[in-house]
Amino acid sequence: MFGALATGRTRIKGLLEAEDVINTAKAVTALGAPASKSGDTWEVLGRGVGGLTQPVGPIDFGNSGTGARLMMGVIAGHPITVTLTGDASLTRRPMGRVLRPLRQMGLEVLEDKETLPLTIRGTSDLLPIEYELPVPSAQVKSAILIAGLAAAGETTVIEREPTRDHTERMLRYFGADVRSVQQDRLTRITVKGHAELEGREITVPGDPSSAAFIAAAALIVPGSEVTIEGVLVNPTRTGFYLTLQEMGGDVTFLNEREQGGEPVADIRVRASSLTGVRVPPERAPSMIDEYPILAVVAAFARGRTEMLGLSELKVKESDRLAATAAGLEANGIKPIVAGDSLIVDGNGAVSGGGTVTTHLDHRIAMAFLTMGLASRQPVSVDDGSMIATSFPEFRDVMASLGAHIG
Repeated sequence: MFGALATGRTRIKGLLEAEDVINTAKAVTALGAPASKSGDTWEVLGRGVGGLTQPVGPIDFGNSGTGARLMMGVIAGHPITVTLTGDASLTRRPMGRVLRPLRQMGLEVLEDKETLPLTIRGTSDLLPIEYELPVPSAQVKSAILIAGLAAAGETTVIEREPTRDHTERMLRYFGADVRSVQQDRLTRITVKGHAELEGREITVPGDPSSAAFIAAAALIVPGSEVTIEGVLVNPTRTGFYLTLQEMGGDVTFLNEREQGGEPVADIRVRASSLTGVRVPPERAPSMIDEYPILAVVAAFARGRTEMLGLSELKVKESDRLAATAAGLEANGIKPIVAGDSLIVDGNGAVSGGGTVTTHLDHRIAMAFLTMGLASRQPVSVDDGSMIATSFPEFRDVMASLGAHIG
């Protein structure tokens, strides 16, 4: 998306060619910024902020909530009318939290609803706003900041709790004027409008959320040791690994370095005896996608693991809180769901043998397939096809490490 909003060519190496990313490449191409692959490099021919054009038909984001929500911020600054749609899971997910601030800026929504499919109309006269996030959300923050690139003046997002800051880092890397200021326990992130971005060379670091499944497998399968190379270790994304360390996991960051404005490291994980811990609610934004696999790890730990502040899990690809609890129950674990908390009492072993309903959620599928690598009986999932949404190489990577996933 930033390549599409920049002038000139953006070349990207190390791109995860998952369905979410491919759908985004198709989307920017439909908007007049061709994205294509040559060898191991993707190239986007940018049109500049405000330079995208009317697509011929609807834009389908498949299962990608992030893609759809951020694209709303992109479209907001263009005088075009676009219909966004997605698969059965995405069309059930709420878009209101993104639409509310974008409407304040001038985006029009042509239907009286807040789920896809939606037809939206942007404008070349976008207004800057100052917006305090009602709940922590990097997607909402990012959509506003992206829209702010095209607004007249400065657009500010105020956070009470820190969220992933990849958007701010990458906007700076592309040449945008972005400031982050801490004041009275709040963070104010401001982007200057009428921005001029320039195409860049990008090497994408490894995704810590995808790496989490490999790390979890190495922890719970006796005798394992795995080093995952070149993983993003931005502090807004490492809550899962910090929690594993607190549980007694042998998890070490090696060869720490910076790459494209982001901190990167190799993560070495060795099988460990784990103990339950309390995971505080303020850690949730840094590991929101990792709670299903953390719950699996907790089932193999000894003692109680309390995961607090999980309201955001209820509005993911599925109600992940309910789906995770049901998956644990199907495999002999008796979790407790209390409001926005998930409590798992582990005894160091898992019976397994159950079939997990995934609700078309790729992270639920991968979490419980990982559970099956160390449980007494195999674990099945009702559908694994959607794993390609985020980690199409999951089975092959796990097989290369000795796993048997049918």
